[in-house]
Amino acid sequence: MRSTSRHTIFIVELYPEPGPHSDAGRADNVGGVRTLSSASYTDTVNMTTESCISYCSTGSNAYVYAGVEYAQECYCGNYLSSGATNVSSSDCNMPCDGNAAEFCGAGNRLDIFWSGAQPPAPPTMPASVGNWSLLGCYSDSNPRTLSYGTAVTGNVDVETCTTACYNAGYPLAGMEYSAECYCDSTLQDGSGPEPTTDCNMVCAGNSSEYCGGPNRLSLYNYTQTLPTSPTTGVGGNGGGTTSTVSPVTSGLQGNWSYAGCYVDNVNGRILGNEFDSASTTVESCIANCASQNFTVSVVMISLVGQHWAKTAAATWPAVEVRRDEACGGPNRMSVYSSTGNVTIIPIPVIETTNLPGQWAYQGCLAEPTGTRMFPYEMDWTTNNTVDACLNQCAAFGYPAAGLEFGNQCFCGDVSDVTASGETFGPDSGCTIPCSGDPYHLCGGESKLTTYYWNGTMNTWNTPTHTGYYEFLIGGLVVPLIATVGINNKVTFLEKWGTSEYANSTGAYELDLSLVDNYELAWREMHVKSDVFCSGSIVLPDKGARVINVGGWSLESTFGVRLYAPNGSPGVNGTNDWEENVNELTLQRGRWYPSAMMMPNGSILIVGGESGSNASPQPSLEILPTPPGGDTVITLDYLQRTDPNNLYPFLLVLPSGRFFIGYYNEARILDPVTFDTVTVLPNMPGAVNNFLAGRTYPMEGSAVLLPQYAPYTAPIEILVCGGSTIGAAIALDNCISIAPEVANPTWTLERMPSKRVMPCMATLPDGTYMILNGAHQGVAGFGLATDPNLSAHLYDPTKPVGSRFSILNNTIVARLYHSEATLLPDGRVLVSGSDPQTYYPNGSFVYPEEMRIEVYIPPYLTQGLQQPQFTITETDWDLGGQYAITVNLFQGTTSGMRISLVAASSSTHGNVMSGGRIIFPAFTCSGNTCTITAPPNAYVCPPGWHQLFILDGPTPSHSAWVRIGGDPGQLGNWPAYSDFTRPGV
Repeated sequence: MRSTSRHTIFIVELYPEPGPHSDAGRADNVGGVRTLSSASYTDTVNMTTESCISYCSTGSNAYVYAGVEYAQECYCGNYLSSGATNVSSSDCNMPCDGNAAEFCGAGNRLDIFWSGAQPPAPPTMPASVGNWSLLGCYSDSNPRTLSYGTAVTGNVDVETCTTACYNAGYPLAGMEYSAECYCDSTLQDGSGPEPTTDCNMVCAGNSSEYCGGPNRLSLYNYTQTLPTSPTTGVGGNGGGTTSTVSPVTSGLQGNWSYAGCYVDNVNGRILGNEFDSASTTVESCIANCASQNFTVSVVMISLVGQHWAKTAAATWPAVEVRRDEACGGPNRMSVYSSTGNVTIIPIPVIETTNLPGQWAYQGCLAEPTGTRMFPYEMDWTTNNTVDACLNQCAAFGYPAAGLEFGNQCFCGDVSDVTASGETFGPDSGCTIPCSGDPYHLCGGESKLTTYYWNGTMNTWNTPTHTGYYEFLIGGLVVPLIATVGINNKVTFLEKWGTSEYANSTGAYELDLSLVDNYELAWREMHVKSDVFCSGSIVLPDKGARVINVGGWSLESTFGVRLYAPNGSPGVNGTNDWEENVNELTLQRGRWYPSAMMMPNGSILIVGGESGSNASPQPSLEILPTPPGGDTVITLDYLQRTDPNNLYPFLLVLPSGRFFIGYYNEARILDPVTFDTVTVLPNMPGAVNNFLAGRTYPMEGSAVLLPQYAPYTAPIEILVCGGSTIGAAIALDNCISIAPEVANPTWTLERMPSKRVMPCMATLPDGTYMILNGAHQGVAGFGLATDPNLSAHLYDPTKPVGSRFSILNNTIVARLYHSEATLLPDGRVLVSGSDPQTYYPNGSFVYPEEMRIEVYIPPYLTQGLQQPQFTITETDWDLGGQYAITVNLFQGTTSGMRISLVAASSSTHGNVMSGGRIIFPAFTCSGNTCTITAPPNAYVCPPGWHQLFILDGPTPSHSAWVRIGGDPGQLGNWPAYSDFTRPGV
């Protein structure tokens, strides 16, 4: 006697272990699928749990489960459908029609009883039935995926349905809802593979097989030749003659062989490169594909003469359906391979796991109307992958990334999405495989698979004390070159001959102590040729002369000009610029050259062009000119990269070798032969354009990062800003490298804003002001707009990624020909701007800027008094020790720092000393401190330096010291009576 007691149990397996008879309350008809679907009957008068169990367990039924529902319905089966769920036994509350003392389920609720027997093997979708092969579980759409229904009813299973479709002449057969059968020659639009578990209804005619599910087809394809053409009705019992059409398997070129017949266009084309010809043959298709180095080709020749090719693997999932006959019907491809292998790719999915770094998938995002979601686009037609895109964006500091159209990668910020107003939509909008990874999806049509960096990628500090811009004095001209002399005055050089001002003399000196009196503050000086786009440095001779070389055109390009600063604050000097092209010239005419003081005391001159927009001058020479005739050395890499390498970056390294940076390249040179010792990695550019330039005209700026005693740490070089070729989008990054370590690489840090034509000023605390320039364009007249009005501070003592602080803004556009120069009191002098950008009516968009500003750095805005010191010995030997007496107002000498900032001359953002700063060793006894000078001319090339002390964050005013003497005897050069020679 079977127990009829009802109790609720939780079944965690689809097929429970054998055990005592029990029952459970189950939801029924979930998603249109019956929990028990093998057999059933209804009795509106006599239904009881006993009668249902007897029906399901006797005779030909012998099922292990029985269930009662709606008081009058009985269902049987060996399996619970995958959609069935446990519910509370209280849901099954309808008395049985045949026994009011028993419950028989409820609406869509089954009281289920189990015999305790092990269920038979679960039903399957057979992989094949005769010559029919399983394609999988497919969606049924409107219109139907398979258009023609058959007369098979009641006893439908895989065998009866495929037989009916064979007899009707159809190569595709599908079973649905356990008892329906459909046929067709092709799949209708909108159908596609679905999870196998969706086809979960047991065939009405065979409990060991599945026959589809709700709106799901168990889909089969006939793999031989059909005997008849399709009809709209069900055919007879088979028979007929077979076709003689067969695939080409011999006489193929090279190693090509037949690989089978495959279903196409289930989820898009299985191969991506199409060639159409009305005369296509298998042989011509293979020849075409082989000529383009493809390894897989397919033909659809009996339809419209189409053929496709692919390099290695199908783009979309392909399903083999025939192996001995050419496919001459819709969505069938005869596949040939030159390698013997055909890789079938599964249906691609959105990549959401195992992502690099801290990336996390956010969703499928629509592009905003009429614009792009993210500003930086990369088109990778063959190698776009999610990992590659995310790694590229992260490397350049962008915390948001999107992939689109399969072959596009975009980088930007989360704020781009917020500003667009777009929201994430369903993932079904992103369905295009990645061009470099067919296993994953890379967006859709105007839809982005979008990822965010889950964390902080850039920490841009906003300090309490930001400093500020301040108007200093009105100017006379637009200065091109600014140099602070050892008289603590600033000398400016301006275009002469090409100046917009007919009365310009080309040179002026500003007395900083007299800025409150405009007429007294400026001293007129004179040059004899046009210094437009020349180069300057400060010499190590006793007079700290400024040398200027090159110029605009003709004899100006050969010019060598010298000025020995004299006078003192409040007292005019009497020296002027000295020049005589008939006595002292360069060996080559140079426009946009760079200059550098070498450790041996000679002057290195590199690069430029032979005149205004003329032929390149890809060479170097030395001043004073060595004896022995022409000593110019041609540099092939400057020839190759002209005209994008003007004003190259030149820096002395602690090894004594020289760093040269030009365009987007860099290398280390031997200091004697000037041969290349090391070719460094190319400088990174924009995230979407490695062809970005750092030297003129895609102008950036470069400095040496601080050196600290005992000078054992590798020196680093910092390069900021620049622009791209073509689009002229300013770069928003700085890059740094330690060029003499093993396997040096560039470290990239994203700046808070884009900047081309930046100026960098080395500050006495070892930080760097970055200011001036534009958000767009390149260096040159009229080639940049949208000025960058903000100032930033770079602090190399902080961790990479958090070195930038956002400071204050100016109202003055500082574009082409602007400069920033450290003053002796710790302020930064900001000058110039000569963009020559005009409106159509001829008026200036941005005027020639003669106003002089200063930036007051944060260390001078904290209300702290600047420390003071006195010094008597200012001519230092390398490695020597020299005393100063200090007066501190906040701290003690235990927290004091001392810095040496090399004298520099700057033009076009190129600081031609490299902005070198050194923190020497020192000891103190009371308020007397002894400084040890740098040990050699490689750490500290010979020259003049501003000596600062720092009391906590606050620097003193500077004093000038000369370190390393004048080893090249420049103080006695040139030997002409019309030149001042201050001595060595």
